[in-house]
Amino acid sequence: MIAARATLVLAAAFVAGGAAFDSPSLYVPGVALAIVVLGSRLWVRAAARRARVEGQAGPWTIGEEEPYPLEVWGHAGRLPLPGGRIIHPLAGRPAPVPPRSSVRARVVLRSLPRGRHELEPATLELADPFRLHTVRVRGSGPSSVLVLPRIEPVIARGETGGGNGDGSLDGLDGLGAAGLDTRPIDFEVDGLRPYRHGGPASRIHWPTVARVGEMVEHRLVAGADAMPLVILDSSAAADGDGLDRAVRAAASLCVHLAPRRGCALALTGERAPYQIDPQLRAWPQAHARLAVVRAGGAPPTLRRASTGVTFWVTASPSASMRMPGPPGAGGYLVTASPIAGLEAAFSVAGCDGHRWDEVRRRTRLAAGRAA
Repeated sequence: MIAARATLVLAAAFVAGGAAFDSPSLYVPGVALAIVVLGSRLWVRAAARRARVEGQAGPWTIGEEEPYPLEVWGHAGRLPLPGGRIIHPLAGRPAPVPPRSSVRARVVLRSLPRGRHELEPATLELADPFRLHTVRVRGSGPSSVLVLPRIEPVIARGETGGGNGDGSLDGLDGLGAAGLDTRPIDFEVDGLRPYRHGGPASRIHWPTVARVGEMVEHRLVAGADAMPLVILDSSAAADGDGLDRAVRAAASLCVHLAPRRGCALALTGERAPYQIDPQLRAWPQAHARLAVVRAGGAPPTLRRASTGVTFWVTASPSASMRMPGPPGAGGYLVTASPIAGLEAAFSVAGCDGHRWDEVRRRTRLAAGRAA
């Protein structure tokens, strides 16, 4: 509008100069500028009155930090569109629209945080070639998208599980969105013991044999053949970032553990855990539920103790006091906040996994010092 007013002022100046100095040649640019301003205004407003904007939503689910593609169509009536651009509040840059009767543009929205989002419709901004007048045409109703928590690799610390020698697991460099190319950490190993005659050779810890010359083997936790259980405690999250990291850790552990013999996922506020089979057929439903986890509620309660390895994932700052008793086959406490004085057995999604027996031992020592 400012450009149109300035152009009209310039046109009026030409006409006034022609009248004041009796110079007909000045009338020509003055009248031409006035016709351009009025013509562009009529063209833009007439095209906007008949224009329609329709959007085709992209996928109904995306992962964190993934762009969201949005297809937008602009349709004109008998009068072709003068041109312009398609804009969206979440788009990094607008998509240009050339002058034609029907246009199609692709708008890429920037990444969204975890959860369900209602996306506003795109807007078609019509403008004449000189951008003297602009009119915005709003698109059709909003669309919704579910942003799923990101799957991240599980990295072993020390001698927990197998890897490539530097603490990271095989396949981490090429980890994709599904996270299925990562070899599972052996969470069933619980230290070493003297080798018992008749045991399988795969259980022998050969580095120790080569170093000290004594036959030792891995000691497995009780119930190692049972399905592991991942528990997400979102009842007392310290902040939104800690909760997001805890949700990513729980999702990553499920994808990491399930291909071996399946796993179960228990959430705050739900009685029955999700059963995830080794083929991950039930994983999409559990993944979608994790996307909408919010802070608050009562801590998860289980009707019976787990017979497999338990992973209690929490975003609470007082994490060491929230795990309800020792799990049936041993387990791990996965915290979004570090626990001072304890070395993590593994890390995932910015969270640290500690052996539950070590957490209990530290808690007893701290209580003894306080007394």
